[in-house]
Amino acid sequence: MSNLDETGGNRLRRELPEEVPAAVPQAGEPESTAEPVLTGRQRLVKGLWPPRVTRAQLIVAVLLFGLGFGLAVQVASNSDGDDALRGARQEDLVRILDELDDRTQRLEDEKQGLEKQRDELENSSNQAEEARRQTIEKERQLGVLAGTVAAEGPGITMTIEDTKGTVEADMLLDAIQELRAAGAEAIQVNGVRVVAGTYLTDSGESVSVDGNKINAPYRFKVIGKPQDLEPALNIPGGVVQTLEKEQATVTVERSDKIVVDALRAAKRPDYARSSSR
Repeated sequence: MSNLDETGGNRLRRELPEEVPAAVPQAGEPESTAEPVLTGRQRLVKGLWPPRVTRAQLIVAVLLFGLGFGLAVQVASNSDGDDALRGARQEDLVRILDELDDRTQRLEDEKQGLEKQRDELENSSNQAEEARRQTIEKERQLGVLAGTVAAEGPGITMTIEDTKGTVEADMLLDAIQELRAAGAEAIQVNGVRVVAGTYLTDSGESVSVDGNKINAPYRFKVIGKPQDLEPALNIPGGVVQTLEKEQATVTVERSDKIVVDALRAAKRPDYARSSSR
């Protein structure tokens, strides 16, 4: 009996699976920390929250939000304006058109005013430049007349040979006056510049021009129109005939270029002053 039971018990124990003994942690070993397995949805939620936003992403998001907000406001404004015009009365539309026309006219008037100012400034600039140019030209002309600058141009050369010593200062002065009357612009006699205050005097057997003694032959270099200067000297009873009666020889030559380079120092008047204010 006992043998049977023992044999049966042994067979029963072989048929039943033996229990796996639970792992008992050894002394000093940490307990297991294995994480539980997550589903796909749980992994997606875990990846999206909490959100990880960088500084650059935050700035871009703010800019996009501002841009979207501005576009929305603009669209809303345009829609409101269109709705307002669509619902306006004919009289209101006419008034709005009149206001637009008035504004356009004001802008056009302003444009024309600005263009006028521009033209005035340009004209003023041109006038100033022209005045400056004319001033320089006038200064040059006055310098020629005053003998302070050299001059050149067409004219004549008159040479008076006085072998007999009969030519006097008044005869040469008559020649200068005749040349001036004929349009002479610059005159030089034997290296002395003739100006408005020039005077001639007899000095023994010679002549003095502004205190400068000159001797024959007397050579006049004159700038002016040759066609006027030469006939003025050869008129009947004029300069040439008068000098020839004194047994002097006179020759007049035309030239396209006469150089008058004798200069006079500018003299400041002692008493006269400009009356311009």
